[in-house]
Parts: sequence; structure tokens; C-alpha cells
Amino acid sequence: MEKKLFKEFAFFRSQPLNIRTLLITNMLYALILPIIEIFVGAYIMRNTGKPAYVAFYQLSMYVGIVLSSLLNGFLLQKLRSSFLYGFGIILSTIIMATMMFIKSIGIVELGIAGLILGFSTGFFWTNRYFLTLNATNDDNRNYFFGLETFFFSMWSILVPLAVGAFLGTIEGASFFGRPLNINIGYQLVTVVAFLISIGACIVLARGKFKSSPQKKFLYAKFHILWHKLLGLAGLKGMVQGFLVTTPAILVMRLVGDEGTLGLIQGISGALTAVLVYVLGRITKPKHRMAVFGFGLIIFFIGTMFNAIMFSVTGVIIFIFCKVMFQPLHDLAYFPTMMKTIDAVKKIEKRDEYTYIMSHEVGLFIGRAFGMLLFILLSYKISEMFALKYALVIVGTIQLVSLPLAKHIIKEIDTKYTD
Repeated sequence: MEKKLFKEFAFFRSQPLNIRTLLITNMLYALILPIIEIFVGAYIMRNTGKPAYVAFYQLSMYVGIVLSSLLNGFLLQKLRSSFLYGFGIILSTIIMATMMFIKSIGIVELGIAGLILGFSTGFFWTNRYFLTLNATNDDNRNYFFGLETFFFSMWSILVPLAVGAFLGTIEGASFFGRPLNINIGYQLVTVVAFLISIGACIVLARGKFKSSPQKKFLYAKFHILWHKLLGLAGLKGMVQGFLVTTPAILVMRLVGDEGTLGLIQGISGALTAVLVYVLGRITKPKHRMAVFGFGLIIFFIGTMFNAIMFSVTGVIIFIFCKVMFQPLHDLAYFPTMMKTIDAVKKIEKRDEYTYIMSHEVGLFIGRAFGMLLFILLSYKISEMFALKYALVIVGTIQLVSLPLAKHIIKEIDTKYTD
């Protein structure tokens, strides 16, 4: 076992400096991401008790991501992508901490907080795509995203367990005679997240990323191949919003508190972490669609269990399927997206950021559809109906992703590969 670990570490060390730098930076940011994705939603649920407010906050966050992607394109004309990447990491934790210190949470406060937090995380995601696209190629992207997703999966186990346990024990405790409550616990967690974000930026500074000033990146018309990829992005975005908000809502409604939320996330992520790393290490580009389809089926099964049972057991099964699905989906999706960008930029002679920017728009359209669907079902029918069946609707539509992704890959391999 020890020899295998040293062998894997040696293989990691053999990767180019920029790949190693990005992986370590993302490993550190992965410590923060569960707090942004899971516990912010739980914090809103605890202080408002309204699932639609969580969805509204998330939708505002997605609007912020698109706006920051647009601004990022202009800033890249003068600033390095790695600088903007680090800026997004730092800013996201500052904004998150600010929201945790707000005493009154209403629809206006949530909208502003979501917009600004989305604005900050948008710098992270768009520059992450841009740097990864230039640091990797189609042959090593399975390994890159497999190892990256391994870190994300591992921290999705350990961070929710640690944070959930901390929040579960702080209520009623005292510090030097001062009574503590769970909101103070949230504030302490965000302070730690800020310190981690500083560490991530220090690591990022070690990379030797080339400066590539951007020119025009806004276009209305694209090659048909890219329009197909945008359709795939819309499908991904549609389910993505639910993956962020729904677990927190379901657990707080049907299961218990934040400690239970952390425990469920942790247990269900254990198998996935190892599975995704192994798949990323041994699979080739030709295996991506098998991984993609497996993840889609798992997610669909989870939504059916949640709708049919709608109980503690149903929620646990759904979250287990959700935690399995997300990294499997990303392991196949992101290399497919980048392979498509590699092909289309040669056809249209445009810069990579053109496609990264429009990809964010595609994701947003899907995310907005998913969030608005949940809000509409909550108000027009009932919150119970939305929690049961919105996921089934999204999970069913999501199955279209597999034949579409297969078609895109086949078209690239037969028509646009040198």
C-alpha cells in the first residue's frame, strides 16, 4: 500500500509545474467550497425557514457569476488570469463571511449577497477553466480532473463532518463566560475559510502561467458544434442548481440539523472519492461516455427514491446518489467541454475565453430554468410538491445529456481531429 502511494505521488510530481500548482490550489479551495455550497443554504434555511429563499439566493448568485465572467473578459486585457483567479478565491470568502455577520436576512439582503458572492466565485470558475485549458491537453485531462475531483470529494466528506459536528456542539456552549450560538459558529467557520483562501493564493503564485492579453471575446454567432455544447451546458446547469440547494433544504426539513447534513454528505462521499481518482488515473478519453452515462443513471435513481419515499431514508438515498453523480459527471463533462473548445477555436480562429464566457451563459440558462422551476412549483402548487417532483423532472430531462454528449464527441473525432 505504501509503495502504491509513493508511486502515485511520484506520478503527480512528474506532471508539469502549472498542472501541479492548479491541483494544489484547487485542493485548498475545495476545503472552502462545501461551506459555500452546503452550509450557506442551511444557514439561510435556519434563519428564514423558506426553501424558495434559498433558491432565490442561488439564482442571484448565478446572475453574479455571468456578470463577473463578462467583466473578467475585459480585465484579462490588462491583468493575468492567475491574479484574477486568486482574487476570486479571496473575495468569495470575504463576501461569505460578510453575509454570516448580517443580523437580518430578507429577500433584498439575500439577493444582494447572492449577487456579490456569485460575482466573486465567477472570477474563480472562469479563470480556473481558462488556466486548466491552457495547462492540460486531452490526454492528461482525465488524470487532472480525476485527481481534482478526488480532492473535492474527500473534502466534501471531511469538511461537512467537521463543520457539522462543530455547529452541532457550539449551541449552548460558552467562551470565557460569553454564551455562544450557532450563528457565531458560522462566523468562526468563515474566518477559517478566509485563512485557507490566503494559503491557496500563496500556492497559486508559484505557478509560471503565461500572460495572454485578450482581445474580442463577445460573439453572437458560433459554429453548430459549439451550439450543441451549449445545449449540454444548459442541461448541466439545470441540475447544478438543485445539487447546491436541495440537499440542505431536504435535510433541514425531513432529517435534522447541520450535524446530520454533514454526516450524510460525509458517508456518501467516501466511496466516490476513491472511485473517481481510480477512474481518472486508468481511463482514457474513449471511456468518458461510459462514466458520464453511469453518473446520469445514478442521479435519476436518486430522484425517484426521494419522490417515492420522501422520508429520512429517501433523503439519505438521494444524497448518496447525488454525491456519487456529481464527480462522475464532472470527470467526463469538463474534458468533453475542453476538447470541444480545442476543436472550435481552430475552426473559428477565436480566443479560448470566447467559449468560456459563452459557456457560462449556457450554464446560467440551465441554472435559471432549474431554480425558477423550483420557485414556481413552490408557490403555484406547494413546497412539498416542489421538493418531491422538481428533482424528478430535472433528472429525467438530464438523461438527454448522454446521447447529446456522444454525438458531440463523435462529430469532433470524425470531422475535426487532425
